[in-house]
Amino acid sequence: MATERDTTLLKSLEEVLELERAALVEGDLDRLTHMVPEKEKLIGAINDLQVLDSEDLIRVQQKVERNQALLNSAAEGVRAVAGRMAELRRVRQEFSTYGADGQRSGFSVRSHAKLEKRA
Repeated sequence: MATERDTTLLKSLEEVLELERAALVEGDLDRLTHMVPEKEKLIGAINDLQVLDSEDLIRVQQKVERNQALLNSAAEGVRAVAGRMAELRRVRQEFSTYGADGQRSGFSVRSHAKLEKRA
């Protein structure tokens, strides 16, 4: 049977998980870093408990899995943005075309081309 302390720990973890979910849904990744110490502390305390009601643990586990899926999606999105930005940098530095033979030709682009006026 769960004690009052056990129930309080689980409720606190559920609150942190809900805040984490809200931050993930809103895209506020900076806020996530501030939640990590509290979340780790609560999970550590729950791991030290001997017996808990399985219904409570199942509910918390479902929230953890839900947030993990959101975290994975956020990480995937960040990787996609990083890849796209790298591609844009490459495009700014080089112009590529394909010839009639199917071979790729790259031409360097001057970063600060100047236009010279002559009278």
